[in-house]
Amino acid sequence: MILLIANNKSAAECAAAVQRATGERVRVAANFRRATAALRAGDFSAVVVDQAFWDLDPAGGELLLQRAGTAIPVIVNLAISGRERVVRSVRAALYRREREQRLAMKAAATMLRNELNSSVTGILLSSQLALATPSLPSGLEAKLRAVYGAAEQMRSRLQR
Repeated sequence: MILLIANNKSAAECAAAVQRATGERVRVAANFRRATAALRAGDFSAVVVDQAFWDLDPAGGELLLQRAGTAIPVIVNLAISGRERVVRSVRAALYRREREQRLAMKAAATMLRNELNSSVTGILLSSQLALATPSLPSGLEAKLRAVYGAAEQMRSRLQR
């Protein structure tokens, strides 16, 4: 869902154009207070703000953006921008948001894989050292071999 913050005649038309172009539902808020309430009530992919609101209340705009969560901000001047330009700006912002999310997920997966590899290596080394101990009780040796085998499986999955 996309949040459009505007209070002019063309706001509804602009919202309809953005909705048609993106396939996402567009909700219109007439001021920052209503926009903040909408942000609390729903999850938005983008917050489109008319430049006129931003100029009148920059502190309110900053507060709004702090509460926007993962929604990407798009500042447009509806007084001089046509609907097509607004649609292009929103599409570009949504594309950037999607790309940034993919990159963040990839980085998080890489970091997690590296941490898990480190832990699995520690398990493998510890279990190898324990198995090298002479005269282990047979039940303990079987359990250590099972731990070693499970750690080997984890390592091979992490390397894929």
